Amino acid sequence: MKLESKLKDLQNVKLEKPNRVLSMYLNTDPSDPDQQGGEWKIQLKNGLNSFENYLEQSGDKEELNYFKKVREKVERYVYDNKLNLQKSIVLFASPDESVWFAEKLQMGVKTEFYWQDTPVTGQLYQMQTIFPKVGIVLVQQSNVKVIEAELGAVLETKHYKLDIDTEDWRQFAGPPKIDAASGMAGKNIQQDNFDDRFRANQKRWYKDLAPKMDKLAKDHQWNRIYIVGEKEEAKDIEHYMNKKVFEVKGLNILDHEESKVIKKVVA
Repeated sequence: MKLESKLKDLQNVKLEKPNRVLSMYLNTDPSDPDQQGGEWKIQLKNGLNSFENYLEQSGDKEELNYFKKVREKVERYVYDNKLNLQKSIVLFASPDESVWFAEKLQMGVKTEFYWQDTPVTGQLYQMQTIFPKVGIVLVQQSNVKVIEAELGAVLETKHYKLDIDTEDWRQFAGPPKIDAASGMAGKNIQQDNFDDRFRANQKRWYKDLAPKMDKLAKDHQWNRIYIVGEKEEAKDIEHYMNKKVFEVKGLNILDHEESKVIKKVVA
């Protein structure tokens, strides 16, 4: 999701009657005590009914038909995704289909509905301020995982591993496989030798890694950068990066699931 550009597009929208924009913020958070019985279904129905009833009473049949067209599309989207709901749905839609923005988000919202000539983007702007586009660089010796996230959701994950023989950082499609050592004694000796060599070359190898992280941050327009790992390793990468690092955290959580990492690091 390129939220910044989408917000700019929404900000420029102004429609004329009978065209209108439905703005919807729907709380679907299953951990919310007020949502334990799937109350979002009632809130969705009541919110949409309020506009439909108003338009029926106003006698504006053309705008009423336009609203019904939007309502059908919105309800179809929500119920098609009811098994994959997260904490909220943020949606903007117009009957002429010039406006359509619908996202299931990992951030909570206050349930609100609007039907007017412009999108109401206030809550979405607040959410972007709280959780802008971020890059989380997790480091554990020769393994690095980069999580890109926005509004509490994972956008992309990249994996890097240092090739000790070539001294190059290689990118992998998934987590690099760890070679199985034959015998515990052999494994321990290999690990000790690796640890010694890594400590001796750590700063130089992280200096080689830093430009890759700078390029990612620039190309993907990260608003904040977090570096997470053993303190000395994380500080080395911060030192060699040209981009400003928002925060360094001394946590060894490279193997944790992405959504759990986000909660620990950004929350």
